[in-house]
Amino acid sequence: MTMSEPVATSREAVHARRADLLDRLCELFLAEGFAHFTLNELAARLRCSKSTLYNLAGSKEQLAVRVVNHYFKCATASIEHRVSEMTDVRARMHAYLQAASEALAPASRRFIEDMAANPATRATYEANARAAAEHIRSDVKEGVRDGVFREVDAALVGEMVGLTITAIQRGEIGERTGLSDSEAFAALSHFLVDGLATRSEHSARRRTGDPDTAEDP
Repeated sequence: MTMSEPVATSREAVHARRADLLDRLCELFLAEGFAHFTLNELAARLRCSKSTLYNLAGSKEQLAVRVVNHYFKCATASIEHRVSEMTDVRARMHAYLQAASEALAPASRRFIEDMAANPATRATYEANARAAAEHIRSDVKEGVRDGVFREVDAALVGEMVGLTITAIQRGEIGERTGLSDSEAFAALSHFLVDGLATRSEHSARRRTGDPDTAEDP
């Protein structure tokens, strides 16, 4: 055994402990929010020392930013993995928004409100909404190119989707419509895929019995 092996093992152990602590903080923040916690309270809830928390971030605000970044990084990786092998742009768009809905499902309203009230964390989730809008814009362009979506301005559609996702994340859609976040994402998915489909695509999918485009009675 070389001298570098114990050092590498020690570093891996430290990294694993920090990753576990981030996961536990993320779970706590999603369930209860974060603005009302002090570092002492967080240390007590997680049964760790304040110095352990300071190893993650130098202040409570920096800790909140790191945890929120961790949440979105993990959610984005999961969503991208879920759709990475999908070649049908309509199915991919449905799956992307469904996965986004599921990733947001554990987030309590208090977490959303705390995230929106803090400029640093708000910037993180607004950046996430812009990334989602860019993903949808790319899918729309592909769908138009492949002839399954009618000719539309993909940039405009992406921008509208980004604004809608932000409104869902802030709780504005739920307050105005009574829909849960999950229901709002599902409705957005159907609105996009069905609304953008060409007439010939609608007809073809009806012939195959696709329920997503079945006509209202």
